[in-house]
Amino acid sequence: MIKIQDVARHAGVSAATVSRVLNGRSTVNPELAGRVLAAVRELGYRPNGVARNLRRRQTTLWAVLVSDVGNPFFTSLVRGVEDGGRQFGYSVVLCNTDENRAREAEYIAVALADNMAGVIISPADDSTDISALVAAGTAVVTIDRELAETEVDAVMVDNEKGAEMATAHLLSSGYRRIACITGPRRMSTAMRRLRGYHRALRASGVPLDRALVRHADFREEGGYSAMAALLDEGVEMDAVFAANNLMTVGAVECMTERGVPIPERVGVIGFDDIPWARLFRPGLSTVRQPTYELGRAAAQLLADRIDNPARPAARMVLQTELHPRESSRPRHG
Repeated sequence: MIKIQDVARHAGVSAATVSRVLNGRSTVNPELAGRVLAAVRELGYRPNGVARNLRRRQTTLWAVLVSDVGNPFFTSLVRGVEDGGRQFGYSVVLCNTDENRAREAEYIAVALADNMAGVIISPADDSTDISALVAAGTAVVTIDRELAETEVDAVMVDNEKGAEMATAHLLSSGYRRIACITGPRRMSTAMRRLRGYHRALRASGVPLDRALVRHADFREEGGYSAMAALLDEGVEMDAVFAANNLMTVGAVECMTERGVPIPERVGVIGFDDIPWARLFRPGLSTVRQPTYELGRAAAQLLADRIDNPARPAARMVLQTELHPRESSRPRHG
């Protein structure tokens, strides 16, 4: 049987370095990590099956850390994770971080202390620290939001393309002064959706006006406040792209209270197909994310990582769909 020491000798590194590489730690020199992975392939090394099975029997729980359990997006996503986990023999413990890094760190500590089999996490922001999970060899998958400095499995949607599609739809419907309400600058999803908005404007030759762009908090109150500021400042706009479902609701609520007719004065499109979008009057145009499928994909990646901790990190990107409705109907004249 090939042992970890054999891999170390073949790669010309220490056994500790091999262990760090196989546990997914990103602190290993890339050149050394490459030698270790090459040695693993050449020798046909497999982690000890008995030890792996013992480790799996210690817990059959996955921790799922979501950033806002009140957002319908995460409701469907967690359902996908749970269904996928059950298929592989795991149960799910749901943890709501409430976009709070301190609370997030507490849940990560709990996952380690309780020896969870794996963790699926929607990071509170781009600086979320999962190094303790990686160092402990815990299987980790990031979902919805990506961590640039960490080599772990990730599943998300093509945020830039989805936002470009939403903005292009408004442009093709005759709108030209399109506001964008996006999320915090510290979140990759917010900045990618902003880039998609910019890309659609450039493609149509419409100049970017920074007065039309607002950063909010991905929550209903943030969407409301951003729209109120646009209206109070008298910013000229004929449409708005809101970069998530709750901010769309907040923006629409503000316009309704102010007597701003949709879409006669301001057209609207959101990101995330809210379950009740068809019930709005007018019906809300949205970009739908495959939320349930995101959860199932994350479950598959996590189960694969637990069974094969040595494989390279995988990154899955799912596509969005445009659902135009009455709130962005074409302008005439």
